[in-house]
Amino acid sequence: MADQFIEVDKLRDTLRESLEKDDRRQEDISRQDVLTRIERVIQTIVFSVSEGEAPVLRLMNRCNWASVRFHESVGLVRKADVPVTTLRCDCPSSATRFALIFKLLSVIYKLVQSDSYATKRDIYYNDPQLFGSQKTLDSILDDISCMLKVPRRSLHVFATSKGFISGDLCYLEEDGTKVDCNSSSTAVPVSSNVNGIRNIVSAAKFILIVEKDATFQRLLDDAFCARLSPCIIITGKGVPDVNSRLMVRKLWDTLHIPVFALVDADPYGIEIMCIYKYGSRSLAFEAHSLTVPSVLWLGLLPSDIQRYRVPEETLIPFSQADESKINSLRTRDYISCQPAWEREIEAMQRLKQKAEIQSLASIAPHFLTRVYLPNKLRYGGWI
Repeated sequence: MADQFIEVDKLRDTLRESLEKDDRRQEDISRQDVLTRIERVIQTIVFSVSEGEAPVLRLMNRCNWASVRFHESVGLVRKADVPVTTLRCDCPSSATRFALIFKLLSVIYKLVQSDSYATKRDIYYNDPQLFGSQKTLDSILDDISCMLKVPRRSLHVFATSKGFISGDLCYLEEDGTKVDCNSSSTAVPVSSNVNGIRNIVSAAKFILIVEKDATFQRLLDDAFCARLSPCIIITGKGVPDVNSRLMVRKLWDTLHIPVFALVDADPYGIEIMCIYKYGSRSLAFEAHSLTVPSVLWLGLLPSDIQRYRVPEETLIPFSQADESKINSLRTRDYISCQPAWEREIEAMQRLKQKAEIQSLASIAPHFLTRVYLPNKLRYGGWI
């Protein structure tokens, strides 16, 4: 079985050569620097009040395509001249959000000052009536991170992870707990404090990002990590949370091994893969610590549908939402700069059909883990 990783090893060597030429890592911001940035915001407000003016906050528009640009070696990054939204404390439509931002700034300041941590869920349930919903708190935290130009991890507020990881990997959590991901039948939750992970030990040849939890569980049930040992598999269970993205980036920074994506052959699967690879609009200001531009598309490729003669009855016709999403994807710079990806997306749009990874089971029950993925990895079937 030694020859099964020849192409993967060649890819690893190529990636490491390019890494030496362009190694961009975002430096952590010190606690004192975070405190200073918060104090500056407060000082600006105090000055406005002393001048008899209504205090305002200026927040960068995080969710607009006009706010980001594509950088090939980083992904989606924030533009220098980002559109700004003004929140006034004397305006009924923005006063509530203005107050909530200051409440959360106060909580963050105390956490950073005392070098302690809290989860977003903890903060929300300390006063659920104040924030109204977890989604509101999450959005405000992102606004603060963007306003201060500080990565969320430096604010001492963590999110509860939804992702899982398994394979040839051991590490220590910040509190000294040893985590062993080597079990072939069960997975380990992705850490809520990825930045605190240390002493990573792994002989893995590659990392496989799996879009859906059902597919991830199938790989575990079929002992995929043992069959193609050594490797690491990870899932964010659909659209990935920040911790899953941080974990993939952490492993890439530490191990410098190929990272592949296994997603459904549909527009939404492609977009999820692009979030791991190039990031998202809303968190473009953290791109340097969240994106892994070296991610490669292993499957399910639209061309694989015909190549492997996936049964017609397992294919799903395009919906209006699929058509809209694929049109949106084709306008993005990170797609147009990759001809192989463009061809696959064009083929999907031409067929107006999509396929889930599970459709491969209609060829044979273990086709995914014993034929499809091993052959892809052996013969370099990625783009």
